[in-house]
Amino acid sequence: MGKPYSVLVIDDHPLLRRGICQLVTSDSDFTLFGEAGSGLDALSAVSDDEPDIILLDLNMKGMTGLDTLNALRQEGVTSRIVILTVSDAKQDVIRLVRAGADGYLLKDTEPDILLDMLKSAMLGHRVISDNVQEYLSELNSSVNEQEWIDNLTPRELEILQHLAEGQSNRIVAEQLHISEGTVKVHVKNLLRKANAKSRTEMAVRYLNQ
Repeated sequence: MGKPYSVLVIDDHPLLRRGICQLVTSDSDFTLFGEAGSGLDALSAVSDDEPDIILLDLNMKGMTGLDTLNALRQEGVTSRIVILTVSDAKQDVIRLVRAGADGYLLKDTEPDILLDMLKSAMLGHRVISDNVQEYLSELNSSVNEQEWIDNLTPRELEILQHLAEGQSNRIVAEQLHISEGTVKVHVKNLLRKANAKSRTEMAVRYLNQ
């Protein structure tokens, strides 16, 4: 195992947040990047450096988990973002996975399973609690094409239009006067939002709109 994965815990309940932090640091594969009690605190926590994983509560006062997720992605944060919540409501699961969450775990998950799921998320898997797994089949079959396009930021939409013309990251970067690394981050977020396996699949679906 290389260096431990750093985790940022975002939850507006101090007691729960402390418990989650203790759980994370009890496993030598993880290290605590920090903790935040609100979406705004979370944004300032990742302004200079980002953790490997962000554990994000859904129902928070002020900025909700969804607002926070969107804000983090708009800032170009590439951390794996896993929702940790008590809500097993179908619309919450679908909405957050569509918005680009890398996982959706319920707070009644057994501690050992939670840690295993986080390791799995770091290997690139989308991790979903068993109780809400069934909602995803619906998500895949009913990805409303217009909806994911409507959910893109203006910059993502601009990059998608360039990709649809078959341009490489380097050309897109030159045309938009941004770095190639920034283009890569946007492409990664676009693929996740479109739930697409490749740039080509995404471009074709965009053009079909």
